[in-house]
Amino acid sequence: MADKQTQPTWDPIALAAQLQNIAKQSQLLMQRFVSHQPDAVKFGMGDTSTLGFDFFELVTKMMTDPVVVARAQINLFYDTLGIWQKTAERMLMLRAREAGPPKDKRFKHPDWSENAIFDFVKDSYLVAAKSLLSAIRETKGMDEASARKVDFYTRQFVDALSPSNFVATNPEVLTATLESGGQNLLRGLENLLVDLERGDGRLAITMTDMKAFRLGENIATAPGKIIYQNELMQLIQYATSTREVRRRPLLIVPPWINKFYVLDLQPKNSFIKWAVDQGHTVFVISWVNPDEKLAEKSFENYMLEGPLAALDVIESATGERSINTIGYCLGGTLLASTAAFLAAKADDRIASATYFVTLVDFTEVGDMAVFIDEEQLASLERRMRERGYLEAQDMATAFNMLRANDLIWSFVVNNYLLGKEQIPFDLLFWNSDSTRMPAAMHSFYLRKMYQQNLLAKPGGITLADMPIDLSKIRTPAFILATREDHIAPWESTYAATRLYSGPVKFVLSAAGHMAGVISAPGSKYGH
Repeated sequence: MADKQTQPTWDPIALAAQLQNIAKQSQLLMQRFVSHQPDAVKFGMGDTSTLGFDFFELVTKMMTDPVVVARAQINLFYDTLGIWQKTAERMLMLRAREAGPPKDKRFKHPDWSENAIFDFVKDSYLVAAKSLLSAIRETKGMDEASARKVDFYTRQFVDALSPSNFVATNPEVLTATLESGGQNLLRGLENLLVDLERGDGRLAITMTDMKAFRLGENIATAPGKIIYQNELMQLIQYATSTREVRRRPLLIVPPWINKFYVLDLQPKNSFIKWAVDQGHTVFVISWVNPDEKLAEKSFENYMLEGPLAALDVIESATGERSINTIGYCLGGTLLASTAAFLAAKADDRIASATYFVTLVDFTEVGDMAVFIDEEQLASLERRMRERGYLEAQDMATAFNMLRANDLIWSFVVNNYLLGKEQIPFDLLFWNSDSTRMPAAMHSFYLRKMYQQNLLAKPGGITLADMPIDLSKIRTPAFILATREDHIAPWESTYAATRLYSGPVKFVLSAAGHMAGVISAPGSKYGH
């Protein structure tokens, strides 16, 4: 009987058709790619055109303190010597491979540790990366913003050069290539071309099977209806599921960076379904995906036409003046601003405020700071003025760069090198359903809050002729942060506990910005 594990058979006709289709797509997409080259120095919200000056400053500082470079070189030498010794001992069977799961998810395939050669490649890369980054971080005298930017983009460079990202140095890809006769690379090339076409010449990495979900059918399924709309939003009222309902309604203000249904992905992890099942009458703001017509819509407009308009409609619909509220991320920042606005007017309609992964004090925003220095903000504002908005993909790219290994390179390996089909994942489907940002609103948000941190200062910003002072908020507040949040670091969200004057409860959840919030109790992420 023939062995079933035979080498793959090549179908020359099918292969020729596949290559012809790839060639045809490549020709069209190359034209689009070339047309986008003037924007080549733009990475999401960032502008790297001035990065050369930052690296020049780094080199200058290194030259004035060569001890840092020398120390890094000595440490690299001894670390590399240790790797050579370990590899030699393994090759001579004098040492067993190191046990235990890998600390770095890029190297989780068994061959990275079981095969002495790939173990050597992996360890050599890791010590070189450590040496480079430590030399940069130990260099003294640089401007803080420049140092952060250099460190961030060096990490992008180091992550890109990981041996896991290349065919010849990734054992999993090599095995797949040999077993499939190279079909994985052909499928990967097709996936790459599809993503380039979807991004109109810019790479828009597909993170999940976008055809696996249909709104209202197997995602965003909680029944509800639109009861009001204006230029910026529609207000959804969800159907009740209990015989009796609580007297006080619940208003949810989601971020307008993505679509409204983040808290209603599937029944198993739908906070909205859970809230309805607890007897809450739930209302959710569904923000518009703005175009150039809404370029002048401001943060103030989002407050007036968003939560303030919703409060009026909910009171008319239910007869209840007192309302519980939830704000998620940017929606939480808007909710806090709205609560301060109402407090200044002695308006007590907000009975409680829950903030999911929300920043109101922007003193320390993590790696997001690399995108908001004066030069980059000016460049971003010029780009937004041309269109009237920030392109959705620019915001998505910026967020993905904050966790490049998880949100960029893992998909490059899976989609383009292994040629695998994407796995259906509701959270990544929602994450890919991003929206644009009006130019006036986004400029105000980045400058007044991220760059100048004026929201945390009493009277620092004014909305609808009312100075905003968060310390006037006496509404009970519940603050949920997540331990691994790369967008709203939990230490920064905690700062809000010192700003509000009312009773505050702070809870630190596991996981990150999305999974740590939407995961139901009892999930692998904890709660």
